[in-house]
Amino acid sequence: MATVDHNVQKYVRRLLLSRMRILVDNGFYGLLLMHMKFALDGAIRTACTDGDKIYFSPAFMDELSDSELDFVLMHEILHVVLQHCSRKGDRDRTLFNIACDIVANSNILKSCDMRIEAITLKKYGTAMHIAPDGEEGYNYTAEEVYRMLCEKAKLGPGHSRSLSGFSEGWDDHSKWGDAAGDDPLTEDVWTKHLQEAAEAISAQIANGGRATLPMFAQRYLAELKAPKTDWRTLLTDFVQEEVTDYSFSPPDKRFGDGDFFMPDFNDESECVKNVLFMVDASGSISDEMLSTAFSEIKGAIEQFNGRLQGLLGFFDAAVYPPQPFESVEDLLAIKPMGGGGTAFDIIFDYVFSQMENNLPASIVIITDGLAPFPDEEDARGIPVLWLVNNNSVTPPWGKIARVLDE
Repeated sequence: MATVDHNVQKYVRRLLLSRMRILVDNGFYGLLLMHMKFALDGAIRTACTDGDKIYFSPAFMDELSDSELDFVLMHEILHVVLQHCSRKGDRDRTLFNIACDIVANSNILKSCDMRIEAITLKKYGTAMHIAPDGEEGYNYTAEEVYRMLCEKAKLGPGHSRSLSGFSEGWDDHSKWGDAAGDDPLTEDVWTKHLQEAAEAISAQIANGGRATLPMFAQRYLAELKAPKTDWRTLLTDFVQEEVTDYSFSPPDKRFGDGDFFMPDFNDESECVKNVLFMVDASGSISDEMLSTAFSEIKGAIEQFNGRLQGLLGFFDAAVYPPQPFESVEDLLAIKPMGGGGTAFDIIFDYVFSQMENNLPASIVIITDGLAPFPDEEDARGIPVLWLVNNNSVTPPWGKIARVLDE
């Protein structure tokens, strides 16, 4: 019979009890921690995560009170869900670590009603939470705080110098990027966990619960804001006018099993299939514009109640292969790509060279229009809807609609 290490059992029990307390007191963090694995590692000094597990030094755990352990767990899960482990890129490690800690700690402080003891460890003091501009870190992303730190040090983003008043805290970031933290699939999974947790807590708040959402989660939900476009009317009219107002699937049953399929009109179902959405992701498109584009397509899916199926792709000076979607979950799993110049003719080149065996029924291009327009003949009869985010550009052909910031 295998023996149980009672010391290990003690640490496991503390971690599970901590997770339960957090689930009760800070439900958003608790829901996220339900998806996390824990491990003990005597080789580290304090605690850390690699995006796959949260690791604790047993000696460090022995130093922590229950409330301090709760803070450490919330801190580590924020690094995971904010995907800090895989976002360093070529940035200076020390400054980016500081930026990530400031953002994580400030969000926790806000979630704990700004009680400074909620982010304080007796041995290490109060954790960093103020950005270099004097504002709370929850107002910013890690990248924004990092740029401030670089500016304060009067250095470019690729350099390093110690900053007066800023130093790395107790958290160990040595495992960042070691395991699943830089896996795009893992990032997609945590994005889904974030969405589910945020929506669950939002529903609890709407029903009068005392739960709170961290500021970054509130921004996340706001990014997928209500669409400004009546897609049900726009796409239905577009498809019916420009493509066809009938479908050959399923066949009209009045004509039995004869040799000919007759069109069956499907006005009641309003099913729109095989629409290719192409989103402009060039350098002139801001993150807010991309968020608006996602919001519009999300709105289209929701307005059609699952009866909209198609593909979503991105383009700048090249086309990034479109991915199929049938639901909002499919849509949110598709990552934007791009950042270069803009060209529209490449969309049609791609369609007829790479999609010739399954051409789209129609193409919706979401753009600021800041590029030369191709000839209408390039579309070879495929109906095109231009959704433009300004009033200053008007495509010379195709159907045109606008989505404008108020």
